[in-house]
Amino acid sequence: MSTLVIADHDLGQLSPATARVVHAVSELGPIDLLVLGTDTANIAADASKLAGVAKVLTAQSAGTADADAAVIEKLAAGYLYVVASAGSVGKDRMPRVAAKLDLMPVTDIVDVLGPNRFTRPIYAGNALQTVTDNQPKHVLTIRASAFRAAANGNAAPIEAIDAPVVSAARLIASHRTESDTPDLATAQIVVGGGVALGSAEKFQLIEQLAKKLGAAIGATRAAVDAGYAPNDWQVGQTGKIIAPDLYIAIGISGALQHLAGIQGAKKIVAINTDPEAPLVKLADVALIGDLFEIIPQLLTELDKAGVIR
Repeated sequence: MSTLVIADHDLGQLSPATARVVHAVSELGPIDLLVLGTDTANIAADASKLAGVAKVLTAQSAGTADADAAVIEKLAAGYLYVVASAGSVGKDRMPRVAAKLDLMPVTDIVDVLGPNRFTRPIYAGNALQTVTDNQPKHVLTIRASAFRAAANGNAAPIEAIDAPVVSAARLIASHRTESDTPDLATAQIVVGGGVALGSAEKFQLIEQLAKKLGAAIGATRAAVDAGYAPNDWQVGQTGKIIAPDLYIAIGISGALQHLAGIQGAKKIVAINTDPEAPLVKLADVALIGDLFEIIPQLLTELDKAGVIR
């Protein structure tokens, strides 16, 4: 049995999610790691260091989902498992791959129970489903936040492969949010803000606290829809699923869709004026009060304690 893992990368850097996916499937057999894109030498070098990786494959790609899926389809014949993270890119690529291979993908896996048995959340994370996949080949997406990262120290060989693909689509432009904060999906600390902040300018309080703590920034769907925060900060069922050691939720009542995205958080601190809010009841620590009074005080105390990131 062998496994092909599709590496996540961005701006010339290997995504932390890749190490978590590699660890998640480490018991399924030898792992080859595929890096798609252009100018990926540094990414491949970092990928080769991950424990459990037997070989790193690099292939040129136009950067579109259908072009990537076509390359993966060509390589899939040699593998029993084809695996990617359940991030936005994986959710775009892997259903295409499954359709080309005439397979049903198993998505959002949070536990690997055996060669063909997997656990995935259903009903917005309120229940866990055990899936037995008896297909001849398995197309999987892994919820990276549910697994720890594979260790470094490996030196897997790197091989460039020729996988020419003609694509009807081409990448015209890439629009992104510039940020020096940690990756939201794998961060150890996340500070999240809700629509109660009231404006994009006031949402900067969340950014200030996150930077002070070296944390990633999250937002509810309502805050994103209101224009207070960019889409890639959205946490929840229709955003990113997170599992930090600490989640600080500010001005967030706790809609079901948002709670589905934070169930993996180990500790939750809620700051809210409503003691009956669902997230306040779920939190390990709740501060009841006006966030516009509490956050400046918290920033002041962190300054006094010498917390500078």
